[in-house]
Amino acid sequence: MRLPSLKFLKTFQVASRLKSFKAAAEELHLTPSAVSHQIKALEEQLGVALFERGVRTLALTDAGAHYLEHVSDIFARLESVTEQLKMRYGRSILRLNVPPFFARALLLPRLASFTQAREDTDIRIETSSSAPKSHPPEADLSIVVGNGPWEGFTVHELFAQSFIAACSPGFLLENPIETYDDLNGKNLLLHEERRDAWERWAAGLKIPPIKPNRLVRLNTMSAVVLAAEQGIGVALVPSRLSADRFAAGGLVKLFTDELRTNESYVLLHRPEDGEREDLQELTRWILKECRVA
Repeated sequence: MRLPSLKFLKTFQVASRLKSFKAAAEELHLTPSAVSHQIKALEEQLGVALFERGVRTLALTDAGAHYLEHVSDIFARLESVTEQLKMRYGRSILRLNVPPFFARALLLPRLASFTQAREDTDIRIETSSSAPKSHPPEADLSIVVGNGPWEGFTVHELFAQSFIAACSPGFLLENPIETYDDLNGKNLLLHEERRDAWERWAAGLKIPPIKPNRLVRLNTMSAVVLAAEQGIGVALVPSRLSADRFAAGGLVKLFTDELRTNESYVLLHRPEDGEREDLQELTRWILKECRVA
């Protein structure tokens, strides 16, 4: 049996992840028609349809979803073997996947201390548009926020996820806030993935829902925190990940009450990768930095 081209399989994997031939073409540096041609050729070779194509939609068929699971596993193991080969006969490479705001707020400001201590290790850091919910197959280590279960992985808990009301010093000066009622009529910032955050915060305090002047919705936590720092409104920001901003004075806490979730930041890796010296060292470094953050 003639096996499919690795190039076609990679195109299929990327198109499945992005749910768009156009977006896949941009990532793979191809034209949309080339992506479409490769997918069609792969479907013809396999004798099954992998995608359901709509006017503006692209979805996997049942056969496509089943095939993707195995293709992703194959590429993950191939990448791992390749990286381990480089590690044995060349420079060590660690692939780390982290939520974007975690990378910006905690990881990157401290990363120099690790890279200086281990100069023979290259690190490839991947940040997705939103916090990953599981360990990506292409990663050696990943930091995930959620409540599990994390079956099949080695798990290191970093810290619990909670949120606290904050704004910029300038906003507070122009909009005095001393009590919960003072939030009424103010601009509230909202992360699109946590649309009920303010309602849950108020419910936890057993106070009436806040009635804002307007809600400003943003699609990333980095944008929410930046908007708060720029004086656009009051935000519920991640307590632990905003510690440096509170210390520097870019943000001020309005109250001590926090919105506690059932989620935690955890560090994950596959058990078979646990013997790697470079992975052990980065794991120890991340655990240490999270303890002192």
